[in-house]
Amino acid sequence: MTVHLMMSAGRGPEECSWALARLARRLESDAARHDVTTRRLETVAGDRPGTFRSVLLEITGATADEFAATWTGTLCWQAPSPYRTGPGRKNWYVTAQPCDLGEVRTVFDERDVDIVPCRTGGPGGQHRNKASTAVRATHRPTGTVVVVDTERQFSLNRSIALRLIRDRLQSGDAAAGKAAETARWRIHDDLVRGNPTRTERP
Repeated sequence: MTVHLMMSAGRGPEECSWALARLARRLESDAARHDVTTRRLETVAGDRPGTFRSVLLEITGATADEFAATWTGTLCWQAPSPYRTGPGRKNWYVTAQPCDLGEVRTVFDERDVDIVPCRTGGPGGQHRNKASTAVRATHRPTGTVVVVDTERQFSLNRSIALRLIRDRLQSGDAAAGKAAETARWRIHDDLVRGNPTRTERP
C-alpha cells in the first residue's frame, strides 16, 4: 500500500513554513514507530533556511493508509515564533492531504487493438469504392476508436491507425497528469486554520 501526502504551509506567515519542517520530521519519526516508510518526493523551500512551503511524501507499508489518515487535515505546531520577540501567536497551522500523482500510464499493446477493414466513399476511383482498404481500429481497454482511409493500401491505413491510437493515449495520460498536478496545488489554498486534527509540540 502506498499513499502520497502533500503537506503545505498554504499562504501563511513564515512561521508556518518553519512549523511544516518540524511536522514533517515528526511524521517521519512517527512512521518508523508504525512500521511504515516515508520518502520525500518533492520539497519547496521556504524563505528561511531549513523551512518548507510544501513537502510531498510517499508513505509505504501495510498500514500506510491508516497511518496517513492520522496525519491528514489541519495540523498545528504549538510553539512560540522563532522570528518574533515578545508574546504572540503560538499556534502555526499547516495542511496535509492525500493526493494523486497522476502517474498511471496506459500501456499500449497492439494486441489490445481490434482492426476491422471497411469501405469508405469519396474520391479515389473504382478501387477505393470496391476494396476494403480503410481501417476501423478500436483500443479495447479505453474504447478509443479511429477510422483511417487516407491511403489506398490497407497496411498503410493500419499503421496510421495504430499510431493515432498510441498518440491519443499519450495525450490522455498527459492531460491526466496535468489535472493531478493542478489538484495538488489547490491543496495550498485549502488550509483551514483552527480546529486542528492533530497538534504537536517541541
